[in-house]
Amino acid sequence: MTQTQRLTQEQLTQIIAEIEKLKALDEEELDREQVEEILQELNLPPNLLDDALTQLQRKQALKAQQKRNRLIIASVVGVLVILIGFSAFSIQQYNSAIARVQAQQDRVTLGRDNGDNLQVVERQGNSQVFYRVTLKDAPVGKKLQLSCNWVNPDGKVVGQNLYQTRKITTSVWNTYCRYQILAVSVPGNWQVQMFLNDRKLSEASFQVK
Repeated sequence: MTQTQRLTQEQLTQIIAEIEKLKALDEEELDREQVEEILQELNLPPNLLDDALTQLQRKQALKAQQKRNRLIIASVVGVLVILIGFSAFSIQQYNSAIARVQAQQDRVTLGRDNGDNLQVVERQGNSQVFYRVTLKDAPVGKKLQLSCNWVNPDGKVVGQNLYQTRKITTSVWNTYCRYQILAVSVPGNWQVQMFLNDRKLSEASFQVK
Protein backbone atom coordinates (compact mmCIF):
# COMPACT_ATOMS: atom_id res chain seq x y z
CA MET A 1 0.00 0.00 0.00
CA THR A 2 1.50 3.31 -1.08
CA GLN A 3 1.44 6.46 0.97
CA THR A 4 -1.24 7.94 -1.35
CA GLN A 5 -3.53 4.89 -1.05
CA ARG A 6 -6.53 5.43 1.19
CA LEU A 7 -8.79 2.89 2.92
CA THR A 8 -12.48 3.28 3.32
CA GLN A 9 -14.11 2.52 6.62
CA GLU A 10 -15.63 -0.64 5.12
CA GLN A 11 -12.25 -1.87 3.88
CA LEU A 12 -10.68 -1.22 7.28
CA THR A 13 -13.45 -3.20 8.94
CA GLN A 14 -12.92 -6.11 6.54
CA ILE A 15 -9.16 -6.07 7.09
CA ILE A 16 -9.61 -6.15 10.85
CA ALA A 17 -12.05 -9.06 10.51
CA GLU A 18 -9.59 -11.00 8.32
CA ILE A 19 -6.75 -10.39 10.76
CA GLU A 20 -8.87 -11.62 13.68
CA LYS A 21 -9.90 -14.67 11.64
CA LEU A 22 -6.28 -15.48 10.83
CA LYS A 23 -5.29 -15.00 14.44
CA ALA A 24 -8.07 -17.32 15.58
CA LEU A 25 -7.03 -19.95 13.06
CA ASP A 26 -3.43 -19.60 14.16
CA GLU A 27 -4.37 -20.24 17.79
CA GLU A 28 -6.64 -23.22 17.06
CA GLU A 29 -5.48 -26.78 16.54
CA LEU A 30 -5.69 -27.94 12.95
CA ASP A 31 -7.73 -31.00 12.07
CA ARG A 32 -6.40 -33.74 9.79
CA GLU A 33 -7.98 -32.35 6.62
CA GLN A 34 -6.46 -28.92 7.21
CA VAL A 35 -3.06 -30.47 7.80
CA GLU A 36 -3.32 -32.51 4.59
CA GLU A 37 -4.32 -29.40 2.66
CA ILE A 38 -1.30 -27.57 4.01
CA LEU A 39 0.95 -30.47 3.04
CA GLN A 40 -0.46 -30.47 -0.50
CA GLU A 41 0.12 -26.73 -0.76
CA LEU A 42 3.72 -27.34 0.29
CA ASN A 43 4.08 -30.18 -2.24
CA LEU A 44 4.61 -32.70 0.58
CA PRO A 45 3.08 -36.23 0.46
CA PRO A 46 0.07 -36.43 2.84
CA ASN A 47 0.51 -40.22 3.16
CA LEU A 48 3.53 -39.57 5.40
CA LEU A 49 1.40 -37.68 7.91
CA ASP A 50 0.86 -40.70 10.21
CA ASP A 51 4.59 -41.48 10.33
CA ALA A 52 5.35 -37.85 11.01
CA LEU A 53 2.79 -37.74 13.83
CA THR A 54 4.24 -40.92 15.33
CA GLN A 55 7.75 -39.48 15.25
CA LEU A 56 6.51 -36.22 16.75
CA GLN A 57 4.78 -38.06 19.58
CA ARG A 58 7.90 -40.09 20.25
CA LYS A 59 10.03 -36.96 20.38
CA GLN A 60 7.57 -35.26 22.70
CA ALA A 61 7.44 -38.35 24.95
CA LEU A 62 11.24 -38.56 24.93
CA LYS A 63 11.55 -34.89 25.79
CA ALA A 64 9.06 -35.31 28.66
CA GLN A 65 10.92 -38.40 29.91
CA GLN A 66 14.25 -36.59 29.77
CA LYS A 67 12.74 -33.74 31.76
CA ARG A 68 11.44 -36.21 34.36
CA ASN A 69 14.83 -37.92 34.48
CA ARG A 70 16.57 -34.60 35.06
CA LEU A 71 14.17 -33.83 37.89
CA ILE A 72 14.73 -37.28 39.41
CA ILE A 73 18.50 -36.96 39.14
CA ALA A 74 18.41 -33.47 40.64
CA SER A 75 16.26 -34.76 43.51
CA VAL A 76 18.56 -37.74 44.15
CA VAL A 77 21.65 -35.53 44.06
CA GLY A 78 19.99 -33.12 46.44
CA VAL A 79 19.13 -35.90 48.88
CA LEU A 80 22.67 -37.31 48.65
CA VAL A 81 24.19 -33.90 49.32
CA ILE A 82 21.97 -33.51 52.38
CA LEU A 83 22.80 -37.03 53.63
CA ILE A 84 26.53 -36.57 53.06
CA GLY A 85 26.45 -33.22 54.79
CA PHE A 86 24.49 -34.65 57.72
CA SER A 87 26.85 -37.64 57.97
CA ALA A 88 29.91 -35.40 57.90
CA PHE A 89 28.38 -33.17 60.56
CA SER A 90 27.49 -36.19 62.72
CA ILE A 91 31.00 -37.63 62.39
CA GLN A 92 32.52 -34.28 63.27
CA GLN A 93 30.25 -33.96 66.29
CA TYR A 94 31.10 -37.51 67.40
CA ASN A 95 34.84 -36.98 66.98
CA SER A 96 34.62 -33.74 68.95
CA ALA A 97 32.75 -35.52 71.73
CA ILE A 98 35.29 -38.37 71.77
CA ALA A 99 38.18 -35.92 71.97
CA ARG A 100 36.74 -34.47 75.21
CA VAL A 101 36.67 -37.82 77.06
CA GLN A 102 39.26 -38.02 79.84
CA ALA A 103 40.09 -40.38 82.69
CA GLN A 104 39.01 -38.85 85.97
CA GLN A 105 40.16 -41.64 88.27
CA ASP A 106 41.74 -45.09 87.93
CA ARG A 107 42.44 -47.97 90.31
CA VAL A 108 43.82 -51.51 90.20
CA THR A 109 41.76 -53.94 92.26
CA LEU A 110 41.02 -57.63 92.68
CA GLY A 111 37.63 -59.09 91.78
CA ARG A 112 36.22 -57.97 95.11
CA ASP A 113 36.47 -54.20 94.98
CA ASN A 114 36.94 -52.72 98.46
CA GLY A 115 37.69 -49.23 97.14
CA ASP A 116 41.48 -49.54 97.48
CA ASN A 117 44.12 -49.12 94.81
CA LEU A 118 45.99 -52.42 94.71
CA GLN A 119 49.77 -52.16 94.78
CA VAL A 120 50.88 -55.80 95.00
CA VAL A 121 49.44 -58.98 93.43
CA GLU A 122 50.50 -62.44 94.54
CA ARG A 123 51.12 -64.92 91.71
CA GLN A 124 50.27 -67.95 93.80
CA GLY A 125 46.68 -66.85 94.16
CA ASN A 126 46.02 -66.94 90.39
CA SER A 127 44.37 -63.60 90.97
CA GLN A 128 42.11 -61.86 88.49
CA VAL A 129 43.12 -58.22 88.41
CA PHE A 130 40.72 -55.42 87.43
CA TYR A 131 41.66 -52.02 86.09
CA ARG A 132 38.79 -49.70 86.97
CA VAL A 133 38.62 -46.30 85.29
CA THR A 134 36.15 -43.46 85.81
CA LEU A 135 35.67 -41.38 82.68
CA LYS A 136 34.50 -37.79 82.58
CA ASP A 137 32.84 -35.92 79.72
CA ALA A 138 31.64 -39.22 78.29
CA PRO A 139 29.23 -38.72 75.34
CA VAL A 140 25.74 -39.50 76.61
CA GLY A 141 23.76 -41.72 74.24
CA LYS A 142 26.89 -43.09 72.52
CA LYS A 143 29.05 -46.18 72.91
CA LEU A 144 32.83 -46.11 73.30
CA GLN A 145 35.40 -48.47 71.80
CA LEU A 146 37.89 -49.15 74.60
CA SER A 147 40.92 -51.40 74.94
CA CYS A 148 43.48 -52.29 77.60
CA ASN A 149 47.06 -53.51 77.31
CA TRP A 150 48.61 -55.54 80.13
CA VAL A 151 52.39 -55.13 79.99
CA ASN A 152 54.78 -57.37 81.94
CA PRO A 153 58.14 -56.24 83.36
CA ASP A 154 59.88 -57.18 80.10
CA GLY A 155 57.77 -54.59 78.24
CA LYS A 156 55.79 -57.28 76.46
CA VAL A 157 52.03 -56.94 75.99
CA VAL A 158 50.84 -60.28 77.39
CA GLY A 159 47.14 -59.49 77.55
CA GLN A 160 44.73 -57.25 75.72
CA ASN A 161 41.06 -56.41 76.20
CA LEU A 162 38.99 -55.04 73.32
CA TYR A 163 35.40 -54.10 74.10
CA GLN A 164 32.55 -51.68 73.54
CA THR A 165 30.74 -50.03 76.40
CA ARG A 166 26.99 -50.04 76.82
CA LYS A 167 25.17 -46.92 75.69
CA ILE A 168 26.41 -44.21 78.02
CA THR A 169 23.76 -42.63 80.23
CA THR A 170 25.82 -40.17 82.29
CA SER A 171 28.81 -37.96 81.49
CA VAL A 172 30.73 -39.59 84.37
CA TRP A 173 31.06 -43.26 83.45
CA ASN A 174 32.70 -46.20 85.19
CA THR A 175 34.33 -48.94 83.14
CA TYR A 176 36.91 -51.66 83.64
CA CYS A 177 39.06 -54.35 82.02
CA ARG A 178 40.64 -57.42 83.59
CA TYR A 179 43.52 -59.90 83.38
CA GLN A 180 44.41 -63.17 85.09
CA ILE A 181 47.75 -63.19 86.95
CA LEU A 182 48.99 -66.80 87.09
CA ALA A 183 51.71 -68.56 89.04
CA VAL A 184 53.87 -68.56 85.89
CA SER A 185 53.47 -64.80 85.35
CA VAL A 186 56.71 -62.81 85.32
CA PRO A 187 57.29 -61.09 88.69
CA GLY A 188 58.10 -57.44 88.82
CA ASN A 189 56.59 -54.10 87.87
CA TRP A 190 53.54 -54.43 85.59
CA GLN A 191 51.61 -51.79 83.73
CA VAL A 192 48.07 -51.60 82.46
CA GLN A 193 46.99 -49.02 79.89
CA MET A 194 43.50 -48.04 78.74
CA PHE A 195 42.87 -46.63 75.27
CA LEU A 196 39.92 -44.93 73.64
CA ASN A 197 40.32 -45.93 70.00
CA ASP A 198 44.05 -45.19 69.55
CA ARG A 199 44.31 -42.52 72.26
CA LYS A 200 45.71 -43.48 75.66
CA LEU A 201 43.36 -42.42 78.42
CA SER A 202 45.24 -43.65 81.48
CA GLU A 203 47.79 -46.12 82.83
CA ALA A 204 48.64 -47.61 86.18
CA SER A 205 51.41 -49.76 87.69
CA PHE A 206 51.35 -52.64 90.17
CA GLN A 207 53.78 -55.23 91.51
CA VAL A 208 53.51 -58.95 90.88
CA LYS A 209 55.25 -61.18 93.44
